[in-house]
Amino acid sequence: MYDYIKGNVAELTPTYVVIDNHGVGYMINISLNSFNALQHQEDVVKVYVYEAIREDAHLLYGFTERRERELFLLLISVSGVGANTARMILSAASPADLSNAIASGNERLLKGVKGIGLKTAQRIIVDLKDKV
Repeated sequence: MYDYIKGNVAELTPTYVVIDNHGVGYMINISLNSFNALQHQEDVVKVYVYEAIREDAHLLYGFTERRERELFLLLISVSGVGANTARMILSAASPADLSNAIASGNERLLKGVKGIGLKTAQRIIVDLKDKV
């Protein structure tokens, strides 16, 4: 398991970043929050990562803050929430706003995310309310 990858930004899009680390380019899926943070950084960047190993792919998900990665891990622990859905949720709100929404039971913020219905929003709040 990787904790972070540090290097130069070779390519940056709203959905992924390519980090050049000593001649190896790591393609890392990111949220819009991480995209905005990486746009304003120069030189060497540090991206905290989560490696998802599936039968058909090895994927990296990246975050500019540890707190965002912790929320991502909590979100994917909820039944029915996969890595891409968790990334969409983290793109819709900052880590602080998302934590507050879960703690206060704000279903509306979660339902505003594409692919999240009322039942999934309620399940996220019930499962994570005590953890955030």
